[in-house]
Amino acid sequence: MKQQVIRPGRWLALGVLVLAVLLVAVDATVLGLATPFLTEDLKPSGTQLLWIGDAYSFVLAGLLVSMGSLGDRIGRKRILLIGATAFGAISILNAYANSAELMIVARALLGVAGATLMPATLALIRNLFHDPRERSLAIGIWGASASAGMAVGPIVGGVLLENFWWGSVFLINLPVMAVLVVVGAKLLPESRNPRPGPWDLPSVVLSMVGMIGVVYAIKEFAAHGFGWIAVAALVVGVAALYGFVRRQRRLPIPLLDLRLFRHRGFSSAVLADLLTILGLSGLIFFLSQYLQLVQGRGPFEAGLAELPAAIGSVVAGLLAGRVARRFSVRAVVAGGLAAIGLALAALTTISHTTGYPLLGAALLVVGAGAGFAFTVTADVILTAVPKEQAGAASAVSETAYELGAALGIALLGSIVAGIYRGFPGPVGTPAAAHESLGGAVEAAAHLPPEAAAALLDAARQSFASGVATAAGVGAAVLLATAVAVWFLLRGQTLSTHEQ
Repeated sequence: MKQQVIRPGRWLALGVLVLAVLLVAVDATVLGLATPFLTEDLKPSGTQLLWIGDAYSFVLAGLLVSMGSLGDRIGRKRILLIGATAFGAISILNAYANSAELMIVARALLGVAGATLMPATLALIRNLFHDPRERSLAIGIWGASASAGMAVGPIVGGVLLENFWWGSVFLINLPVMAVLVVVGAKLLPESRNPRPGPWDLPSVVLSMVGMIGVVYAIKEFAAHGFGWIAVAALVVGVAALYGFVRRQRRLPIPLLDLRLFRHRGFSSAVLADLLTILGLSGLIFFLSQYLQLVQGRGPFEAGLAELPAAIGSVVAGLLAGRVARRFSVRAVVAGGLAAIGLALAALTTISHTTGYPLLGAALLVVGAGAGFAFTVTADVILTAVPKEQAGAASAVSETAYELGAALGIALLGSIVAGIYRGFPGPVGTPAAAHESLGGAVEAAAHLPPEAAAALLDAARQSFASGVATAAGVGAAVLLATAVAVWFLLRGQTLSTHEQ
C-alpha cells in the first residue's frame, strides 16, 4: 500500500479553509438583515426584490457540481483562491450597487464565486488529512466554523447597520478574503485528479439549466402558485437534468461520475442532508422574522437569541466523529435527526407571547442534533469516494443542501403564508397587511392607535400560528428521516485507517 504523506502544516491549512467557510456563512446571513435598508435606498419593485434574494442561490445551485468537478481538474487550491478573490471583489460591487438591477447582477456574480468555495474546502480536507480520525475532527471544525459564521453574521451585521450604511455589511468579507488569499497561497497544498479528463461544457450547461430551472420553479410555485412560466421552467429544468444524466453515462470521463450513487453510504447521506434541510428550512427562514416582527427584538438582540443553535452545533460537530466511532454512524445521524425533530415538535406550542427559555432550549437541541448529523454525513460522503473525486462529491452534498432549502422554503413557506393570510383584521385593513407580516407592520403605521394595535395583534398571532404549524411539519419530516436513516445507514462505519 502506498505510504501517505503526513503534512506538518495541515492544521494551519485547515485554518485557511475555515476562513473560506466563514466568508460564505457570514454573507448568507447579512442580506436578510440589510434588505429593509437597501429596499428604502434602491427602491426595487416586488419582483426585483425577489430576484435580489434569489439570484445568488439560483446561480450557486446551478454551478456547484460543475465547479466542484472543475476543481478536481485544475486544482482545488487554485479554484479556491480564484473564487475567494472574486468573492471579495464582487462583495464591493454588492456594497456600492446604486440600482436594483446592478444589485441583482452583483448577487448572481457572487453565486458564481460562491460555487467555487464550499466544494473546494471539503475536497482539500479530504486530501489534507489522511488519518480518518483527524479527518473527522477537521470536518467537525469545518462544520463548526459554518455554524459560528451563521451566528456571528447577524450580530456583526446588526452592529454595522445600527452605525453605518447598509453596504457596510458586505464589506466585512474583505479582510477575511485578504487573509485567506495571502495565507492560503503559502500554506495550502495543491491537489487535483491526476487523470481528470476534459471539462465537458455541454454537461456544465445542462447541469446549470436543469438546477436553475427546477429551483426557480419550486420557488415560483410557493410564491405565486402554478403559473405557466413556473411550469415551463420545471419542464425545461427536468428535461435538462435528464439530458445531463444521459450524457454522463455516455462520456468516458464524465463531469459527474454517477456510479458514486451506487455506494449506499454516499447516496443515503446525501438524501439525509436534503431531507434534513427541507424540514429545518422553515425554522431557519422564519425565525428571524418571528424574533423581530412578532416579539419586537432588534437585529442585534435577535442575533444573540439565535446563539444557542450555533453553540450546540459547534460542540456537537467537534465530538461527532469520536461519538460515531464509539457507537455507530447510524446511531449518531438518526439520533441527531430525531433530536431536531423533537425540538421542532416542542416549537408547535409557540405563540406571540412564548418566553425565551423554550425557544433557547429548542434552538440548542436543534443545533446539537444538526452538528452531530451533518458532520457525520459529510464524513461518510467524503470517505465513500476516491479522493480524486472529492470535489465532485462535495458539490453533490452542497447541491443537496440548496435543493432541500428550496423545497423546504417552498413547502413550509406556503403553509405559513396560507395560515397568515387568513387572519381576521379590523375593518379597513389594507390588502398588503395580509400579504406579509412586514406589510402589516407598515400598514399599522398609517392607522389610528387602537386599530393599529388590533391589526398587529391579529397579524402576530396568525404568523406565530403559521410558524408553529410549519414546525410541526418539519418535525414529522425529521422524525421520518431519522427512521429511514436508521435502516439506510445500517452497517456503515467511519474507518480508522486510510483506505
